[in-house]
Amino acid sequence: MRILPNGDAALLVEPPDPAGLYAALAASPPPGVADVVPAARTLTLLLDPSADPAAVAAAVRAARPGTAGGGAGAVEIPVVYDGADLAEVAGRTGLTPAEVVAAHTGAPWRVAFTGFAPGFGYLEGGDPRLDVPRRAVPRVRVPAGAVGLAGRFSGVYPAESPGGWQLIGRTEAVLWDLDRDPPALLRPGISVRFVEREP
Repeated sequence: MRILPNGDAALLVEPPDPAGLYAALAASPPPGVADVVPAARTLTLLLDPSADPAAVAAAVRAARPGTAGGGAGAVEIPVVYDGADLAEVAGRTGLTPAEVVAAHTGAPWRVAFTGFAPGFGYLEGGDPRLDVPRRAVPRVRVPAGAVGLAGRFSGVYPAESPGGWQLIGRTEAVLWDLDRDPPALLRPGISVRFVEREP
């Protein structure tokens, strides 16, 4: 595992199991760690001004990866599966559209990390057959609530924005609400189950 300085108040960690290490550090952060920020392959540890980076690095190396999502909570997201790319995803995976829906709803997902837009969670751990590439040409406008696939991830667009994910459905779930505490429905470690609903 590599641990590198990241500016003067953070460490960049490249662990073999980012989700497991995130679970361990989020549950019990080493002294001097103000926040742990997960990404696809790394963790950024934001340090208190008084932290000793060498001591923090030693504590990180000694940490035992935890169970991703343990105690972080669970969310169900109802989805109407009528996305513009559902047929294309079916063709790419060798599944029928109904089998794509069954695969998407049949396995739990987990929020690995967030980014791109407020409230956007990168969900991993679903059915591996749904690993499809991003669109060759991104859309200029993807509506809020669009449910998509890209690589090994699934996600829900919290607001209208450009995007290149393969769209398979839509939800009315509110992903980002400043009047909610916390505002983001999806946060790292949360388990997500997609549930099919009728239009």
